[in-house]
Amino acid sequence: MRNAALSFARTALACVAALGVTGAASAQTLKAVKDRGVLNCGVSTGLPGFSNPDDKGVWSGIDVDLCRAVAAAVFNDAGKVKYVPLNAEDRFKALQSGTIDVLSRNSTWTMSRESEFNVAFTGVNYYDGQGFMVRKALKKDSALDLDNSKVCVQSGTTTQLNLGDYFRTNNMKYQEMAFPDAAATLKAYDSGQCDVFTSDVSQLYAERLGLSAPNDHVILPDVISKEPLGPAVKQGDSQWLEIVKWAHFAMLNAEELGVTSKNVDEALKSTKPDVKRLVGTEGAYGEQIGLTKDWAARIIRLVGNYGESYERNVGTGSKLGIPRGLNHLWSEGGIQYAPPIR
Repeated sequence: MRNAALSFARTALACVAALGVTGAASAQTLKAVKDRGVLNCGVSTGLPGFSNPDDKGVWSGIDVDLCRAVAAAVFNDAGKVKYVPLNAEDRFKALQSGTIDVLSRNSTWTMSRESEFNVAFTGVNYYDGQGFMVRKALKKDSALDLDNSKVCVQSGTTTQLNLGDYFRTNNMKYQEMAFPDAAATLKAYDSGQCDVFTSDVSQLYAERLGLSAPNDHVILPDVISKEPLGPAVKQGDSQWLEIVKWAHFAMLNAEELGVTSKNVDEALKSTKPDVKRLVGTEGAYGEQIGLTKDWAARIIRLVGNYGESYERNVGTGSKLGIPRGLNHLWSEGGIQYAPPIR
């Protein structure tokens, strides 16, 4: 019995030691980011409204704002971000290798991506779906009218897989014209190599702006897939997962509570419990994940709430002019919903 007890004790101590090592190993990203002094953010090679540089190299978009929010929470400076442009095929490799700290690149959350690439999606910052763009001159009213079409699609994407599923399901034939990146796909469509350009509907709105004659093209009403787009981090660091996840949730909760970049300082004086928890005047929620009390107030002040980000980047007041639709808050008929901070 004595030997058995000693054996059990040694096993228990070994398990505790292993847990200590694992715990230390799983909380390294925040330290690495702080030591480096900048957040490495993986973005697209250029997609208006989501992640796109201007002629001075300044990046903007919904996905860019997510990274700016994380930087605001960590550094109290939304500008401490290095943007790493990635094509569809390289994006998850960059996350796996540690080249980037977070991938915020209009990427669809799927089960196979989490399991195959060892990544964890942190939420959905844009609910989307796949659609089709055609020339008005073709007089097509529906995707069901696209039988025997040549279709431009970006390779290495869920879009490519959904395209095949849709045409097979509807017993239609098509010729796939696959290209390695969005720019090449758009160029091929614009030059007439294809009859149809398929991608997420949000991307179709964005890419149409880059066509030689944007008004000659129409986006069909059909949406053939679920495309929950969101940021991702490498698996194995639960603290970093929480930081990125709650940066997005803070922006959603702020919109729901009416806290904006313009009135956040007034919100610091609020007596409402849910507002106090959000801006850090009650509780220690930021400290629990390695941040400061005012982590969310920093995000709201420097980046804005979700509604502010949506409208300036892709909303009806932007060049894209995309109605919010599913991306309205749950309280306004949409499905954007954040857990409470408490």
